[in-house]
Amino acid sequence: MNTVAILCGGHATRFGGRDKSALVVEGRTILARQLAGLSSLSDDILLVGGASPAAQSFEGRDVRAIADLKPGCGPLGGIHAALTEARGDAVFVVACDMPFVTAALGAFLLGLAGSADVVVPRTERGYHPLCAVYTRACLGPVARRLGEGRLALRDLIGDAEVRARVVTAEEMEPFGGCDRLLANVNTPAEWASLDGTAALQGHRR
Repeated sequence: MNTVAILCGGHATRFGGRDKSALVVEGRTILARQLAGLSSLSDDILLVGGASPAAQSFEGRDVRAIADLKPGCGPLGGIHAALTEARGDAVFVVACDMPFVTAALGAFLLGLAGSADVVVPRTERGYHPLCAVYTRACLGPVARRLGEGRLALRDLIGDAEVRARVVTAEEMEPFGGCDRLLANVNTPAEWASLDGTAALQGHRR
């Protein structure tokens, strides 16, 4: 069994503290797009950190909203909570500001987890650890890093304790261009580049 975990925490300081999962891209909120697109991967869907109680059900499917067990530790804290609470052995982790991640890509990454502890895409922009698969084997190393205050996900990927499978841009091409698949929204300008109409509407509010 697999689990899907959408990381909804974070302060979004470059976006004025707005809930990025509620931003509209191509007519739907990012969270609605993710739930609709990724729910086929698992019956165990987690919304990790900062999730609205209203989002605990989607089209009749239960969605578990869980809090970070160690607040204030960034994405590593979210991954720790997801691995702790997951019913599946492998967890497809995706940030809540990535509107174009597909189930096909998630299934491909999950399929590589049998021989790895972490399956992470890498493009010319570097690693993409918030669109990656983490297995239960990562829970110990993640917990130790949290306890030591070592929060960088890049360092976890390079940890000798963790078997990492790096997925190249070429391997992801059959699922669509990486620039779209792995696009995320950090700033209003990036939101505008993905959905100019929604961005303009958002600035008028």
